[in-house]
Amino acid sequence: MITSNSRQILGRTPLEWFSSLPVFSLLLLTLIIGTGEMVHGQLLRLGESMFGDPSAQVQYFMLRAEPTKPSCDANQDIEAALQKQPASSTGGDDVDDLFGEQAPQDPALARRSMEQAIQICKAKHDLYRRVQEHQTTQVKIYRTIETSFFGLFQIGTENRPLILLLMVAIAAITTTLGFHHIGIRPGHYTRDYLMQSISQAIAAGLLLYSCVSYYQILQGSGVPVEHPLLHYIWMAFTATILLINLKRIVMPVKSEHGEGTWGAAFLSIPLYAYMGINAGVYFLLNNHPSGLAIYVNQLMELPNIFLNLGLFILAGMLLKQSRIVDLFLDLLRPWRLSPQLLTYIILLAAALPTAYTGASGIFVIAAGGIIYHEVRAAGGSRQFALGATAMSGSLGVVLRPCLLVVLIAALNKEVTTNVLYHWGFYVFLLTSTLFFLGSQMLRPQRASIESFRVAIPGTLRAVIPTLPYLGVVVVVIALYQYGLDTKLNEITAPTIMPVMLLIILIFDKIINKGKTEITPDYASHRQPGVERSIRFATNETIGHIGALLTLMTLSLAMGGVIERSGVMNNFPQVFESHWTAMAFLVLTMVVLGMIMDPFGAVVLVSGTLAPIAYANNIDPIHFWMMVLVAFELGYLSPPVALNQLLTRQVIGEVEVSLADREVKHLGFYRRYERWILPPVVMAIGLCIVAFGPLSVTDFPQLSFVKDWFPHPAP
Repeated sequence: MITSNSRQILGRTPLEWFSSLPVFSLLLLTLIIGTGEMVHGQLLRLGESMFGDPSAQVQYFMLRAEPTKPSCDANQDIEAALQKQPASSTGGDDVDDLFGEQAPQDPALARRSMEQAIQICKAKHDLYRRVQEHQTTQVKIYRTIETSFFGLFQIGTENRPLILLLMVAIAAITTTLGFHHIGIRPGHYTRDYLMQSISQAIAAGLLLYSCVSYYQILQGSGVPVEHPLLHYIWMAFTATILLINLKRIVMPVKSEHGEGTWGAAFLSIPLYAYMGINAGVYFLLNNHPSGLAIYVNQLMELPNIFLNLGLFILAGMLLKQSRIVDLFLDLLRPWRLSPQLLTYIILLAAALPTAYTGASGIFVIAAGGIIYHEVRAAGGSRQFALGATAMSGSLGVVLRPCLLVVLIAALNKEVTTNVLYHWGFYVFLLTSTLFFLGSQMLRPQRASIESFRVAIPGTLRAVIPTLPYLGVVVVVIALYQYGLDTKLNEITAPTIMPVMLLIILIFDKIINKGKTEITPDYASHRQPGVERSIRFATNETIGHIGALLTLMTLSLAMGGVIERSGVMNNFPQVFESHWTAMAFLVLTMVVLGMIMDPFGAVVLVSGTLAPIAYANNIDPIHFWMMVLVAFELGYLSPPVALNQLLTRQVIGEVEVSLADREVKHLGFYRRYERWILPPVVMAIGLCIVAFGPLSVTDFPQLSFVKDWFPHPAP
């Protein structure tokens, strides 16, 4: 039994036992499932190379189970069998009588048929004998291991929705207990916490009622309910959230900061609660109580995507616990770059991991803390560092191999991933350059750089400590590529990246045991030892999974409200000009970016707004490039500004408060730089992406611009 003293020594709390270990186990199981297909393919190849016998025409797949002896008789007497057959096939069969009298059976044909059957039977017996001879003890041991692994892998693959729901439920409950859900402003005062509890109780109550109604409808349909366990977990999950918040309403949480005001308390309501209440009330008023549950259950239809998001968050938290980013940035520090130039380089480097995750919010969660503190260490103000962090994940969603682009191409046959990635690269160059120019123009400090004579030797010295880590990365990629015949790409990255970061973290903690942290500004986030580092990273992962996936789940319900309300049908399908159509689509996409996650929004846009663009002679490639940029502007724009909220969640409320206090005596722009700079940059980029191609098409004077950009093969 673990006493309170031993718990304190171990550093684990009861909440950690409830959340950290189960969620880490579920994430680990997801990694095993993801790796399982790769490993099983290699096990089959190894089995073939070890036990296959080409000379005997025996392959390993024939040895994976005990052979069954053929039931046919290979020594059958043909003459005796022929004598037993009737002379003709007439008489006694009413069906045959319908077609008239049948011709007598040809004895020669019957003999040939029987001889062929005996030859086939002999071949079966011969194969059975050869397979039986190869059933050695080694084969039986190996096939037991291989088939057992396949069974476990198959069970995990078939239960991905269950794994996802359990992970979301545990993480969301933990996030609720810790008041870590995403809101326009965090709770500070007693009324903030009370309003959070009231709103979450209402949202959870509506969702619970909808889940029960949905299950009752399925039961009354006369068809057996598929996966009833998922429905039970949904009901238990929502009931738990409801009970937690009802208890807090009856026994309010008291804040040391005071009571606060009710007006400010409404701003602290979690965004998912707003969505849940609005969607739940809409479906109730439209006499569709099960509607909320139906749409949130769409989460179970895309388990791979959301499980992969959880794995990417874990990889980011593991990265924060290692020193690898510090060592990499040591390559840049000798150049003494200005904060603006350093931020520009960091944004360029951050685009690749953002492209692999396919969602800007995921990268902000994973690496936002590192980016913020590095910009601060280079001399950047807190406001500028917060703005740079919020925008760090907004540039790479148009680059290869972004999963969001893959989804767009899958849902819209008018475009291909190759063409989207081609033009996405130009959009990436545009938005990243605009950010650098904007930050440079609005700052008195010009872009600076150290002399080559000083910087190059410093960079070369910094290369040496990074080589062991680079070696680990190369080894892991090589093991997957040559050992499991799996390359690192958009499909395998969710599996390979967490494994790579876990190995890097273990390696880092072993070789740096007892050494001081390189960057004291955020060294407090790093834990000594492998076990404590992984546990701390898992705890951070749980909070982010609970907050982000809950928000994404309820955004699916908001998409259902938009879809069922028919609001899109109220707008004209054909506008007076494609300029007017583009302006309407731009505004609509920005609003959708404020209230929906990108994956759900793409599905909605593909069925409702994309046809409007095509009907107004807007090129499909042009339209979807605009959509991606507009979504990112929506994630950066008040009043919601999801990426800004995620930045605050990652950086911490204390640091954000310090950022606001240090500029309260300065001008308007300096006070609100983090809110102004990223949206303005993305808005300018959006205007160029949306209306630039129209200008080139409509104005002959600009036709020469087409020659600047070669067109890719479709």
